[in-house]
Amino acid sequence: MAYNLLKGKKGIIFGALNDKSIAWKVAERAWEEGATFTLSNTPVAIRYGELDELGKKTGSKIIPADATSLSDLNMLFEESMDFLGGKLDFILHSIGMSMNVRKGRTYDDLDYSYLQKTIDISAISFHKVLQTARKLNAINEWGSVVALSYVAAQRTLYRYNDMADAKAMLESVARSFGYIYGRDKKIRVNTISQSPTPTTAGSGVAGFDGLMDFTERMSPLGNATAEECADYCITLFSDLTRKVTMQNLFHDGGFSSMGMSLRAMNVYNRSLEIDENED
Repeated sequence: MAYNLLKGKKGIIFGALNDKSIAWKVAERAWEEGATFTLSNTPVAIRYGELDELGKKTGSKIIPADATSLSDLNMLFEESMDFLGGKLDFILHSIGMSMNVRKGRTYDDLDYSYLQKTIDISAISFHKVLQTARKLNAINEWGSVVALSYVAAQRTLYRYNDMADAKAMLESVARSFGYIYGRDKKIRVNTISQSPTPTTAGSGVAGFDGLMDFTERMSPLGNATAEECADYCITLFSDLTRKVTMQNLFHDGGFSSMGMSLRAMNVYNRSLEIDENED
């Protein structure tokens, strides 16, 4: 059901690849709520993804850009404002990648050149987006910028690796820039710490199915889906959350507040029984 929460609002959505992407779901919901926006991803992602389909559905212009490149970002913001007919009201940063994870490098044996790329793509790109937008005065007062994070920024999760460092930095950028942007322009900057979600990138991580099962059992409300995350993003883009800024907002069914659930304990107890029988 649509509520016209974003009627007349304009924005940029980074990171949509295909219909499994959270950014894709956000774009669909933003369009349903009356927003107009541009879509951006790297040229390679656009070539191998399905972004043309989303652009046609939502009437959005697709603008290839590398979010780690300041010149690309300048071009993207200028083209977006030209296409949309004015300054922006919202931005979604849904960007993250680790070559160490992809190559199976463990945290105690990182390739540091890969680490630099992880940080640049997954965290510093967020600072570059905000800095470019600020220098171009590209966002209206009371605008909203949201980046997607994960609980591994606060807790150690097996195999999440150097992406945990990147997410911690991402959240720090939101706080630091949120103060400056809020003080000067009344612009909100927040991160959403989402449940593990079976996107194309997430599903490719070894052990992802086990993580999904574990967090589902641990969360009293269950894992949050990509569609539910999109709904949450829409509320943060809307005028209903004007005084929410500099926050890392957990959208994970309660997982981040749990120590042990009954469902998870039952599985653990059964595994102990199996071990005892084998002995």
